[in-house]
Amino acid sequence: MTPLAIRIGAIPWMPKLLPQITATDKFVQRVSGGRVTILDIAGLPNLMLTVKGRKSGVPRTTPLLCVPYEAGNLIAGSNFGGEKKPVWVVNVRAAEEKGERVGVRVGRQTQQATVREVTGAERDRLWEHMVTTWPNYRLYEKKTDRTIPVFYLDPS
Repeated sequence: MTPLAIRIGAIPWMPKLLPQITATDKFVQRVSGGRVTILDIAGLPNLMLTVKGRKSGVPRTTPLLCVPYEAGNLIAGSNFGGEKKPVWVVNVRAAEEKGERVGVRVGRQTQQATVREVTGAERDRLWEHMVTTWPNYRLYEKKTDRTIPVFYLDPS
């Protein structure tokens, strides 16, 4: 299913469906007791990121494609190459700044992780690693003028 998912992810109008995709994914997870996500069905690595709102302090959970790296995971604020960064990016940056940990659920395993935004040459190197899992990151990068942020989630 992964090659099909990559083709679907490359469709130019796909970003417009992001809210519906996210809602459907949350529904599938709720019905399956957290055992299955849309990304699981597609054969792609994924996680549920829980981070407090920087203003509200209310924890919000977002399903994300991830790329396993070392002991943790890499995530990208790609928003399908949209001009605006995802809201969770601002909240993750605030958590990093405050030294707060975020919640990460992979499958049925939940843990806390520290966040580090990856920049410069290290970001470029890790971006290349991420593209091997999700080639559409290259398309998203071409569609936007912004630099897509990359974060490393470290459970240690």
